[in-house]
Amino acid sequence: MTSTAASASSADSSPALLSTKTTAAADLPSVPLLDVGRIDPALKERIRAAIDRVCQSGAFILGPDVTRLEESVSQYCQTSHAVGCSSGSDSLLLALVACGIEAGDEVIMPSYTFFATAGAVWRIGAKPVFVDIDPVSYNLDPALVEPAITPATKAIIPVHLYGQCAEMDPINEIAQRHGLSVIEDACQAIGAEYQGRRAGSLGDAGCFSFYPTKNLGAMGDAGMVTSASNELAERLRLLRVHGMAPRYHHKIVGVNARIDSIQAAVLNEKLPHLDAWTAMRCENAERYARLFAECGLDSQFGLPGELPERRHAWNQYIVRVPDGRRDALRTYLAEKQVGSEIYYPVPLHQQECFASLGYETGCLPETERAAAETIALPIFPGLTASSSTPWSAASLNSGVLRRQVCRRQKCKLMRPSESPAAATSSSPLRRSSRRGLSA
Repeated sequence: MTSTAASASSADSSPALLSTKTTAAADLPSVPLLDVGRIDPALKERIRAAIDRVCQSGAFILGPDVTRLEESVSQYCQTSHAVGCSSGSDSLLLALVACGIEAGDEVIMPSYTFFATAGAVWRIGAKPVFVDIDPVSYNLDPALVEPAITPATKAIIPVHLYGQCAEMDPINEIAQRHGLSVIEDACQAIGAEYQGRRAGSLGDAGCFSFYPTKNLGAMGDAGMVTSASNELAERLRLLRVHGMAPRYHHKIVGVNARIDSIQAAVLNEKLPHLDAWTAMRCENAERYARLFAECGLDSQFGLPGELPERRHAWNQYIVRVPDGRRDALRTYLAEKQVGSEIYYPVPLHQQECFASLGYETGCLPETERAAAETIALPIFPGLTASSSTPWSAASLNSGVLRRQVCRRQKCKLMRPSESPAAATSSSPLRRSSRRGLSA
């Protein structure tokens, strides 16, 4: 099987992530992890017309479509400004520079995230300082942030991983006490909310990716930085065009990180549908929770949940598989033509390129456990309960889980003598697996 892998990162550009081809199984429709080519025909025609208008106008870079997108995203994210850029990775880089982070500075962040979060810090000569995660949300543990602060610390990057916002109030309180910038890595979390406030409006700057596999995806690379600060927004606009204003006059040294108008035109057509697509993702998450419970598997696996006072955007549906059984489950799903992905199997603090930072195995135990136990299942909006669609969440759950895994005497994922309670008695996600999911 060739599974469709969705990027849960700020900007993973592997060509394999865009594949949508699957081979049908004899007894079950193939279920890709994601289908980026599945677009409503009417929307597809509007996108084609929008691209044609850009081609006819000749305004390919930072044109009217970009201005329209920036205005729409700033309104959607409840911020004063949104500055388009070339990718999610560059949104992080621009935000760091705009916030004044320089070589030798330290930036606190989780290790359990896509590479771009730390890569942007490293590129400007600053030092990533990795902190462990909360085992339920997989986000930065606020209780561990303050002990990691040194005189060199200048910023915190909370990542809203998999579409759920980090615990922002305590993080912002710590940052205010120590005079630190807060840069949200919201690349997976457009539309997510924390206490009624949208991702991208919770820190000094919010960074977004519109990579094709994101909840709001372009047809290529694109990104955005949001901010409530007039000064920060002006600096971001300068930085993305080599620091140039007016033409050929450079106030600061910037980079070429502009968003092109074709991608903006595509996103302008898609943005009005984002809330409906997010609602479909929420419905699929609720369906998973119900079907896992009906199969008696909610005590076998650590299931994700929506935390209080949150709106989860469900960029990914992440299941925790304890006791070293994760890879066996993925093999089994592949045999049944069900797409899956293992995100961040090597945490950033264990990556070869960061060996000089001196982190040792075991120093971030929750991060390392999440890397060893988690797997992503399909949750994209086209995955419905209808039996008329070939990509059916009901087929995925009922066909694969109910007919096979629920037959415990034949289940490949349980040791013969092991009871369901014993299988996860040590899992901190066991309680969260029973939480209801709401849209």
